[in-house]
Amino acid sequence: MVMQNRRSFLVQSAAAASLLAVRPERLLAAQAPREMAIARWGRAKGMTQEQLKALPAEEFKQMGVKLVEKALEAIGGLKRFVSRGSVVWVKPNIGWDRSPEQAANTNPDLVATVVRLCFEAGAKTVKVGDNPCDLAVKSYANSGIADAVRPLGAEVLMLDKSRFKETAVNGERVKSIPIFPGIMECDLVINIPVAKHHVLATGTLCMKNYMGVIENRRFFHQDIPTCLADITRFMKPRICILDGIRVLMAHGPKGGKLEDVVVKATVAAGTDIVALDAFGAELLGKGRADIKSIEIGEKAGLGKADYRSLALEEITV
Repeated sequence: MVMQNRRSFLVQSAAAASLLAVRPERLLAAQAPREMAIARWGRAKGMTQEQLKALPAEEFKQMGVKLVEKALEAIGGLKRFVSRGSVVWVKPNIGWDRSPEQAANTNPDLVATVVRLCFEAGAKTVKVGDNPCDLAVKSYANSGIADAVRPLGAEVLMLDKSRFKETAVNGERVKSIPIFPGIMECDLVINIPVAKHHVLATGTLCMKNYMGVIENRRFFHQDIPTCLADITRFMKPRICILDGIRVLMAHGPKGGKLEDVVVKATVAAGTDIVALDAFGAELLGKGRADIKSIEIGEKAGLGKADYRSLALEEITV
């Protein structure tokens, strides 16, 4: 009996010594939340596009819910970003009068899950809104987003164009531009774009999604990459979630043809907007150099294009 106690003591002592031998910075790194997480649906590997697109609606929905839950959990959960009693603006892409299957807007189940998690994290108010290119009433309805978030208690807001206020941005190209003040008055903006092709910008990703907070978007078309870096710097992103569940690979940003949509069954979340856009470029079958806003965003100090250099977690759901 004495020998067993002595052996247990020696084993415990050795374990404690090994912990002490670990460098403190490594312990801190292991405990720190991830900067970025990529969640992929494991079953997708063994399925064709025809099979993925033919999944029952409820199974497809639950896949999206689990992907965003796991991605957010890996970066510390929304409690890391949402303070109790705070007002949160959830900013999806609701730009177009298109159905979820056409992948021109953010997946409604993903948006609804983020809204639910915001309330669970302690948010007092969650607002959902965008500045659509198509008629807002039709875009909000056909996207499925309004119907998905209203039952959860979110305020669905269609942005009154008369309320946009000229705001100093002080960027390299964008000195000032009309911005919707209600967005800026919130405690947190959660940026949730869908990854898709864009005929002018090559890709619509996280930085590009901030064009939905402004008016006079045609000004951006003079130099989209620099203007996107300007508005991103102004917005000071704390968290972005990239919808790669369905990806519009051609004829964006509006699309329309189901054959242009590929089910990637992927959601990425993180604190580095440039890194997320670099990953999004890969979802679109592009290199990061193909989307100029990634390079310019990195040069402007907005993040790192080499997302694998970050504290990254990749998850199979």
